[in-house]
Amino acid sequence: MRWIWIDKFVEFHSGERAVAVKNVTLAEEHLHDHFPGFPVMPETLCIEAMAQTSGILVGEARNFDEKVILAKVKKAVFVDYVKPGDTIKIEAKIESIAPEAASTSGKITCDGKLIAEIDLMFSHIDQNLAGKEFPEENFVFTDTFKSLLRGVVLNGTSSGAPESEQG
Repeated sequence: MRWIWIDKFVEFHSGERAVAVKNVTLAEEHLHDHFPGFPVMPETLCIEAMAQTSGILVGEARNFDEKVILAKVKKAVFVDYVKPGDTIKIEAKIESIAPEAASTSGKITCDGKLIAEIDLMFSHIDQNLAGKEFPEENFVFTDTFKSLLRGVVLNGTSSGAPESEQG
């Protein structure tokens, strides 16, 4: 089973930046075990939400032809908690992209308040220098992950509102 840690994209600028949101609810089972009596979203899952947002941005920049995997967490600085009832905004930006890898930077906010700054490195594993072979099918970008882009106008903002209402 794959866990998706973002609910939808609200902005997507191909090859540049993306903004996704996640609604955190007490219905999420992991919140019951992480600090009983003080449920918060684990920071590792915030990093995973950033990795999914950034990874889809990097993958789409190459038309999902590459298998993009998280290679390194360059920076993860947390300044606040994410609690049930919060809606977090995950903003990712491509810093560099090459045939073998990509680098991204990002931040997570809630109601305009900074939660975390997270910088990541991704590997395009089909272009690995070790000569390892991987399955032909793209096991990273499944239809489930690609479905997150439905409803978003590429190079624009969320298509939830008519273009005349978008800012």
